[in-house]
Amino acid sequence: MDDAPAGRPVDEAALPEPVPDDEIPDSVPGRSRAVETNGVPLHVVEAGPEDGKLLILLHGFPEFWYGWHEAIAPLANAGYRVVVPDQRGYNCSAKPPAVRDYRIDELARDVVGLIDAYDRETAAVAGHDWGAAVAWWLALHHEARVSELVAVNVPHPSVFERALRTSWDQRLKSWYVLAFQLPKLPEAVASAGNWRLATNALRDTSAPGTFADEDLRRYRRAWDRDGAFEAMVNWYRAIVRDRPEPAKTAVSVPTLVIWGAQDRFLARRLAHESVERCADGRLLAIDEATHWVVHEHPHRVAEAIADHADPLPPGARE
Repeated sequence: MDDAPAGRPVDEAALPEPVPDDEIPDSVPGRSRAVETNGVPLHVVEAGPEDGKLLILLHGFPEFWYGWHEAIAPLANAGYRVVVPDQRGYNCSAKPPAVRDYRIDELARDVVGLIDAYDRETAAVAGHDWGAAVAWWLALHHEARVSELVAVNVPHPSVFERALRTSWDQRLKSWYVLAFQLPKLPEAVASAGNWRLATNALRDTSAPGTFADEDLRRYRRAWDRDGAFEAMVNWYRAIVRDRPEPAKTAVSVPTLVIWGAQDRFLARRLAHESVERCADGRLLAIDEATHWVVHEHPHRVAEAIADHADPLPPGARE
């Protein structure tokens, strides 16, 4: 299954829109790059030593690469070559028009292409929310390309599918997935009042003070890009229309599941059930954190990722 098209660096002019001069905050020791992978140009932020172990960080909905911005510096300092893409449909990356363009197989192949673009055989892959869904799929279908997996607040696909079939509680928590199947309406409702509903949702489901005004300014700018929010919602449309089943359920890649226990979208038991599907899996539950644990505890999350993939010998990391 590891026959995805190779990725390659391309000029930023290949991206649908110019990357803003202030795209990367001064606190992030990274630079922008464009990579064509699986037939689509993606904007990525890269940081850390060029010869460091490759670590790909995948964001979720409704974020973009910036969702990981506070974790990038500590991970780069730990010795990783950190690559954080805007996944297809998001922010500065390409936004294919069809729902089928956002099928989970295509999203996983995008990541394989990124690994190829950095001329590596494997990468450690960490994902949050939808990024975790892509990371699980990658580990199940392209396991030879993933050295370690970190999944943050999204369960193993088979665990989640079973929960939706058997648990009314989880169905109610996931009501928005069905709402997103409606054409045009989700985009119109979310964008009304300068994205009032979308920004309120982030603040209402996270710990107080998690999302600052500057964070929300950046999110609004990303959502405002031509076709972006429709493309983002198309991820949900594609998963419901396609209803993919993984080729297998057992994960052989060493796996760390990080879980903010106060997640209002997903039951905590799904984290434990996910670890049970892993031959070499463990769970880090952060009791006081919500679904947005990457923002609430970025250094703790970064430290856990660094320790799990461990690019440096014991005692070498400061």
